[in-house]
Amino acid sequence: MAKTIDTVIETDGALILGAGVAGLFAALKLAPFPALVLAGTRPGVSGSSAWAQGGIAAAMGPDDSWQSHAADTLAAGAGSCDPAIVEIVTREAKPRIEDLIRLGAPFDRNADGTLALGREAAHSANRIVHVSGDRAGAEVTRTLALQALATPSIRILEGYHAVELALEDGRVIGLFARHGQGRDARLMLFRAPAVIFATGGLGSLYAVTTNPPEGRGEGVGMAARAGAVIADAEFVQFHPTAIAIGKDPAPLASEALRGEGAVLVDENGRRFMLAVHPAAELAPRDVVARAIHRELAGGHRVFLDCREAIGRDFAHHFPTVYEACREGGVDPAREPIPVAPAAHYHMGGIATDAYGRSSLAGLWAVGECASTGLHGANRLASNSLLEALVFGARAAEDIKGQVAQGKTRGTPPAPLRFALPPPPHVLREAMTRHVGLERDRAGLKAALEAIAGVERAGASEPALLNMTATARLVTAAALLRRESRGAHFRSDYPQTDEKAARSFLTLADAERIAAEAGAETAGAVSVAR
Repeated sequence: MAKTIDTVIETDGALILGAGVAGLFAALKLAPFPALVLAGTRPGVSGSSAWAQGGIAAAMGPDDSWQSHAADTLAAGAGSCDPAIVEIVTREAKPRIEDLIRLGAPFDRNADGTLALGREAAHSANRIVHVSGDRAGAEVTRTLALQALATPSIRILEGYHAVELALEDGRVIGLFARHGQGRDARLMLFRAPAVIFATGGLGSLYAVTTNPPEGRGEGVGMAARAGAVIADAEFVQFHPTAIAIGKDPAPLASEALRGEGAVLVDENGRRFMLAVHPAAELAPRDVVARAIHRELAGGHRVFLDCREAIGRDFAHHFPTVYEACREGGVDPAREPIPVAPAAHYHMGGIATDAYGRSSLAGLWAVGECASTGLHGANRLASNSLLEALVFGARAAEDIKGQVAQGKTRGTPPAPLRFALPPPPHVLREAMTRHVGLERDRAGLKAALEAIAGVERAGASEPALLNMTATARLVTAAALLRRESRGAHFRSDYPQTDEKAARSFLTLADAERIAAEAGAETAGAVSVAR
């Protein structure tokens, strides 16, 4: 984009984009090495981290082990996990939980003071640490934000919207960010020897999502536009039980409810999951989500019935879900909760190594915007916050070993509130209709055409280009994967190949795939005429 830079801010420390669990934990692990954190809105209350209800998985119990946790992760990942990364994360899970305890995270405890450990889908043991039942994300993020705000080496700036990476000789040397909006918007260049992306997911590119509005895949798009390799982009996880009360984003009915014994039923009270999978409601998320999708497509309504399993204790054990239900006119202690699948988590993202390094020198990525190989084709429940913690710490360790400590130079303007432009409706509808729970070649090609149309209409808007870049990568990767695996289901290729392989694409690759698909369509139209 044409750049008229109003202000340049130099920092000799790390520049972190994103103030969720991944970004804040990385900043704390960097201390006393300096970190400048750019946050779109107030740290501790915004982003997917603060919305996470399930908890954090770690082998903390006396009858559990990291090996068992690793085996469950590999099984859920449908053959596409990187075993070395799985071992790293599950081995380091316990120390990271102990870090949070030292920082003041108020995890739920048993009467004897030990951690209260819950179970969620596809786990073979009770190993999920919670806060107030369904407030782990909110409370852990709040704890980290309070610690970060009190740490002298960390500076947090609110009200900046990053739009593009800055490069010199192929190395990332900072990023461009907007401050303000409309005619008053200013373009800032933040320069730094190390940039960490902790920008979250892409759920808001879909019409039905549990993600906050800022989860639009812009971090992945920015990195891709700069030439970064993107891994496993096709694997988008849909949470089976978003609360279907017409809200956007859709409130989430935590998987912990099914862990406590809640069951899925149709409008007649039929418990359909018993015929779908031996684990019924505790089957892997992709299995449960597709089963619900098919019930809905068949004209049924689907409900999560918590009355017998939780009943009158609902408000006490799951206050966040209870409040969301009550706002939608549902009393979950007395009546079933209407649910539907919603875009929830992206297993793909910026390809990174065991220390969070991307393919671009100077750029690290942690949390949901990264693809480490931990999740494979289908993330195991409550491994997401864990991954953010493990790689936040590892990226910090790596940067401290590479970059000399210094101080920030220059004074950014005072923070301003700004409104993010929403993803275009046509883009969200195309992604939901064609790149959702069930995909096929014709639909994916139609999605690529819709993405190209959105891009042409807003070619001068970098935020939109970041969104369309991410959408194109997801769609192109889905078109290339001619099998069904984990969260990726092709109705025209329903089988699963014997050999699993991760996908790695650049934006140039995705654009080539889209052009070839468009040429095929044009040729077919020409022949028909």
